[in-house]
Amino acid sequence: MQSVDAGQSEAAQILGLSPWQTFRHIVLPQVNKKVIPAMGNEVINLVKDSSLVYVIGLGDLLRAGNIAMARDVTLVPLLLVAVIYLGLRAILTWGLRSVERHYSYYE
Repeated sequence: MQSVDAGQSEAAQILGLSPWQTFRHIVLPQVNKKVIPAMGNEVINLVKDSSLVYVIGLGDLLRAGNIAMARDVTLVPLLLVAVIYLGLRAILTWGLRSVERHYSYYE
């Protein structure tokens, strides 16, 4: 939020905007343009790294797939887990890309 020019806040005060209106209509849209791409990358990385939770020992989708694979002696559960992870990542990537496009400086 420090990257927003102080002159813009001063101009909003001169125009009679309240601090809340200044934040909502002037500061927040500019902050979103800079923050959303980085936040999107973090969300996608969290989804990708969630399978690492299995290594730590907490239950997750990969652990459920391994249990089902051991029970059924087939690779189908792990393939389904891979498809779920791929689908989830694709949906998040598509959604975040559309949000980034909405807030893009250049379009």
